[in-house]
Amino acid sequence: MFWTWGQEPTLPPADIDNQSVAVDGQPHHRTSHKSIGPDLLGAEKISDCHLCYDVLEAGKKASGNGPCLGVRTGPNKEFEWMSYQEWVITDFACQAYSMVPVPLYETLGVEASKHILNECEIATVVCDTEEKVKKLLAIRADVPGLNTVVVIEPVSDEVTSSAESAGIKLISFEDLLLPSEDDMYTICYTSGTTGKPNYGGQSYVIYIMPLIFQPHHKVNKDDAALSYLPLAHNFERGSMLLLLIGGARVGFFSGDVKLLMDDLATLRPTIFASVPRLLNRIYDSVYADVKTSYLKSTLLSWALASKKKEIERHIIRRNSFWDKLIFQKIQDKLGGRVKVVITGSAPLSADVMNFLRCALGCLVLEGYGQSEAGAGLTFTLPGDYTLGHVGPPLAGVHIKLVDVPDMNYFAKDGIGEITAKGDILMTGYYKQPEKTAEALDKDGWLHTGDIGMWTENGCLKIVDRKKNVFKLSQGEYVATEKIENVYRTSPFVGQIYVDGDSLKPRLMAVVVPDDVYLEKWAANNGFPTKLEDFCKAEGAKKLVLDDMLKEGNKAGLMTFEQVKDIVLESDLFTVENELLTPTMKNKRSSLRSKYEETIQQLYRDNDL
Repeated sequence: MFWTWGQEPTLPPADIDNQSVAVDGQPHHRTSHKSIGPDLLGAEKISDCHLCYDVLEAGKKASGNGPCLGVRTGPNKEFEWMSYQEWVITDFACQAYSMVPVPLYETLGVEASKHILNECEIATVVCDTEEKVKKLLAIRADVPGLNTVVVIEPVSDEVTSSAESAGIKLISFEDLLLPSEDDMYTICYTSGTTGKPNYGGQSYVIYIMPLIFQPHHKVNKDDAALSYLPLAHNFERGSMLLLLIGGARVGFFSGDVKLLMDDLATLRPTIFASVPRLLNRIYDSVYADVKTSYLKSTLLSWALASKKKEIERHIIRRNSFWDKLIFQKIQDKLGGRVKVVITGSAPLSADVMNFLRCALGCLVLEGYGQSEAGAGLTFTLPGDYTLGHVGPPLAGVHIKLVDVPDMNYFAKDGIGEITAKGDILMTGYYKQPEKTAEALDKDGWLHTGDIGMWTENGCLKIVDRKKNVFKLSQGEYVATEKIENVYRTSPFVGQIYVDGDSLKPRLMAVVVPDDVYLEKWAANNGFPTKLEDFCKAEGAKKLVLDDMLKEGNKAGLMTFEQVKDIVLESDLFTVENELLTPTMKNKRSSLRSKYEETIQQLYRDNDL
């Protein structure tokens, strides 16, 4: 039943015991092994075209500024009068913008040329020599629609001046180039967890980053993925490029998150990018089911132990005895074909990570990053099945830990604020120089606001938050996001907002119970199954709070980090009611505004 020979092991693409390298001998400053050597992201300059593919790409390049010339589909047509590879490039450029090319033989005379230019209402002519530019200028008065000439070879100042006098815009073919890797590609707004969204400008080179992910999972034409995260988010944009570059199929969800599991079962993806919240719900629903049966609970424990031993031998599969007996039902919920799960945006607990790797029989990779850093900064490696970290830096990324004296974190002790540097970072907050200076220091390091430490094998571990940290009245610092993530491991907690007051000694919270878990649990324990009724039921608040405190103790929260009291809320936090960002994170400013009086009442009830 437990035979595994014949199963190809999933081996790591790097030395698991040495996943990153110290820079200049500084243990707090590390980068990927692949970052050492020649410029990783050096842009390849298009020169001679040798293949049809090269010509097509060069055609795209030449079309870059096409619309800026005033040329559109419709009456304005493209006109070419030349030889060489530029002719073919221009032909493809026209196709890229749905323009109609009108090739012209060099043997045609002046009258025939004027006839074609007028009949086709030509606005732009592309030609090769100065001599041909002069011929066009000579017939300018008879061709009123002509306004732009693109020339391949250099022309004299005299011809340039004559073109200007004739009302002709003269452009060098070399000027029709793609932007450089340093030019701005996009302005990407953050999802706005703390109020007004910030917007960072990012260069073209940032979208080379999906190629760097390829060693983690080689995407191919047989792959399929479901897109359900906001398409405006950097992670989803990077994922889309990665999928399309590899030739994968992408399906878009129905638009209703409640039907997401149905969408997954229909599409049957091989790649599934998800936020921890959904993965936590899968974990919670399974444990809610087995909790009622000693036999089920025992079988699940045996199954997880067996699969974990296989994983430690780098065996990833879905055809074991335990898969057939227990895990196939879980796998089928995601379509039954998932080969890799990618998660990020918030920490995933070690218990949930281990469960998913065993139950889904696939790679489960966790990344770390933020909007200001494109698609990501670190990623766990396939074949590394240790828990509690987010992997080494991606190729091209440098990460350095710096001191945070107020929180008693010092880089010399191997712990500090995570700062990052590399081509993938934003160029700055658009039109916000002061805010840019706060995020990017004078040496170009992005200060993330997260506290991290390096593991012995060169992976990054997130241990605290500098952002959304405030001091309680007794002088202790608390990181509310970290505390929320701990409490989310309670099966009773669906959503939670933790807040406090710098004039008070303890924290309070608003909790929306998990309706999926609650429906099963309440029916067997004498509580109302309807969420609204449960929140009002006697003993419900104590039940949820006690379980939260238990999870807090398990995670090592200090007494002052544990919430003192909670209020149960039956109304979900949603994007529509502006309590969640599009990436399903708490919108703290809105939550604080909505529940300010509720929190203050909790303080009054507890004589604080």
